[in-house]
Amino acid sequence: MKAVITGGAGFIGSHLSDHLIAQGHEVVALDDLSTGSLSNLSQLRDTPAFRFVQGDILDEELVDRLVAEADTVYHLAAAVGVYNIVDKPLRSLRTNLHGTETVVEAAVRHRVPFMVASTSEVYGKNDADGLKEDDDRIYGSPIKSRWSYAAAKGLDELVAHVHGRESGVPCVITRFFNVVGPRQTGQYGMVVPRFVDQALKHEPITVYGTGTQRRCFGSVFDVVPAMPRLMETPAAYNRAVNLGGHEEVSIKVLADRVVEMTGSRSDITYTDYEEAYGEGYEDMQRRYPDTSLAARLIGYEPTRDLSTIIASLVDHRRSTEAVPQPV
Repeated sequence: MKAVITGGAGFIGSHLSDHLIAQGHEVVALDDLSTGSLSNLSQLRDTPAFRFVQGDILDEELVDRLVAEADTVYHLAAAVGVYNIVDKPLRSLRTNLHGTETVVEAAVRHRVPFMVASTSEVYGKNDADGLKEDDDRIYGSPIKSRWSYAAAKGLDELVAHVHGRESGVPCVITRFFNVVGPRQTGQYGMVVPRFVDQALKHEPITVYGTGTQRRCFGSVFDVVPAMPRLMETPAAYNRAVNLGGHEEVSIKVLADRVVEMTGSRSDITYTDYEEAYGEGYEDMQRRYPDTSLAARLIGYEPTRDLSTIIASLVDHRRSTEAVPQPV
């Protein structure tokens, strides 16, 4: 099969490219390189079954041409990361709303099964013990930029769901919960790579807020193989499916774990959200996924714990960047 991956040079997109190529498929990766990187795809440079196309998902003609030649589409391209959303809200909204509409309409027009990647952000401030796919969304004020990404991704899901239902074209929505692994950058606010980078450089590790916020981190090596399996499962069509890990941890404990595993001399410092992101920023205290639907559909069961996830990122950073080693 031939797959088109939008955002194919990004963190998850590049790992999905690797996985599909290893399974014997052809892959066309579309990316504008605004947050993705060609270095994420360097291992595929001489692979005949792989092709990279630099372009924008807002380019309707380009998207239509690529999708018309595909057997399946994985739509991962999006404005991602808290820094991006806060600093460039209009650009982020345009990419996440109109870009998704462009990709989904092309998939429906050419009758190509498609996956739309969403996020745990759609649950907003709902801190239930095990968020299920049909749980309520709880947002703050719509004029606070913190919630623009969540609102846009919720609309992305609605666009995908309605198109899939009305057209009959197979559609799957995946909600990622803090997926972590090699090639992920902390440049746009992702907490684990940011902590790892600070620790490897023996810089202060900056915790935003009190550090009591709790998150659950999943490995890219658990999540990515689940994506094509969901696309091959009719019972998953036109549904949203949570994908993530099961080990819950506070941000303070995460920082301590990173310091310990890297042998870093870094101190842990605290700063308030407004200093980091500007006035009016909000965060949620807890986000923990219920992945039982994925388990029922495809037998999904994450196997990598938090220490393994952190180690994979640390090893990748040390192998690709000249960083000071602990003494």
